[in-house]
Amino acid sequence: MPEDLMRYDLLAQNALKGVVRDALRIAATTGLPGDHHFYIAFNTRHPGVSLSPKILGRYPREMTIVLQHQYWNLNVHDDRFEVELSFDNVPEQLVIPFDAVKGFLDPAVQFGLQFETVNVERKPKDLESAKNGQLKSTADPEGEDDTKSPDSPAPDEAAKVVSLDHFRKK
Repeated sequence: MPEDLMRYDLLAQNALKGVVRDALRIAATTGLPGDHHFYIAFNTRHPGVSLSPKILGRYPREMTIVLQHQYWNLNVHDDRFEVELSFDNVPEQLVIPFDAVKGFLDPAVQFGLQFETVNVERKPKDLESAKNGQLKSTADPEGEDDTKSPDSPAPDEAAKVVSLDHFRKK
């Protein structure tokens, strides 16, 4: 089989990330219509991800957020989105590059996407700084209070990978 020098796999993933970007832009502009809501899983160590040290310590590898009833200041850019969510009644600013997104699900219509991520993570030095409270957030405020669904893992199970297939109707 000939070598794919065009990298159609990456081109397809970038096109599908455009679907996520456009869905978030709709939510940012007009709000979420009907029963639509989003589960977004992402790599917390990916370069450009900005989380508070507290949240990064709780979710050291992967995190799934839910945009449904309570989120604020959703700003969508070409390469990332920013949102403010509430964790234990404390507002937190998140900046998430689209390249860090591993999965997107809208359970209202059983639409989901999974992405392969390049294994690019923050250096251990950066993670140590975050644990010591030295990592600063650069996001604008925006977020959601409902960051967990009944099926979400407990904080001590945060590193457990949950397949988006779990949320699909059979």
